[in-house]
Amino acid sequence: MAIPKSNIRTETSLPDYFRRRLVRHAERLRPPPHEDTLWYLGELLHRFRRSEQFFEVHQGRLAQRPLASLYGDAQAASSERERCLLLQRLGDLALFLGAFFPNRYARWGIHRDYFIGMGCAAYDYLAESATTHRHIYRELTGGFVRMLELLAAAGSRRQAIDHDEILRLYAHWTATGDRHAEQQLRALGVTLIGPAGGH
Repeated sequence: MAIPKSNIRTETSLPDYFRRRLVRHAERLRPPPHEDTLWYLGELLHRFRRSEQFFEVHQGRLAQRPLASLYGDAQAASSERERCLLLQRLGDLALFLGAFFPNRYARWGIHRDYFIGMGCAAYDYLAESATTHRHIYRELTGGFVRMLELLAAAGSRRQAIDHDEILRLYAHWTATGDRHAEQQLRALGVTLIGPAGGH
């Protein structure tokens, strides 16, 4: 069966795909986010699709570092540049986790206000102190809740994905190296690095 060409869309890159989805969902917001902010959010989605960007190596395995730990390291940073890099990661993770994994954290007693507080504090500092993108950080601070909702809408697939199941699948793969779990994760777009199953 032939597919009409008008139904086929070719993306030049994954960041472009995310930005197109962000722009489409942002049209519903008043006022709409600045174009630079949508670019930043597209890069954030693209970056965190890779496990080595989302997780950090801790005791020889990939793990998600607590936001409070990042905040503490930022406060103790020996240079302004290091502090800004840590706070950017903190803000970005708060935005990403708050958009895609709120139910998972709610079961541990961590609610949306926690992500909002952490993200706003990080971006607020960057809006005053970063060497670049201050206007983006200012908008992310003032509209953090709107950006959470925008990311959640733009990053979701047409068929709902159970993010808790993805994390369980990832934990199973890292512990066992199960090839079936690996295939499922790759089919969901998760980029896997490093050995699994303790190898």
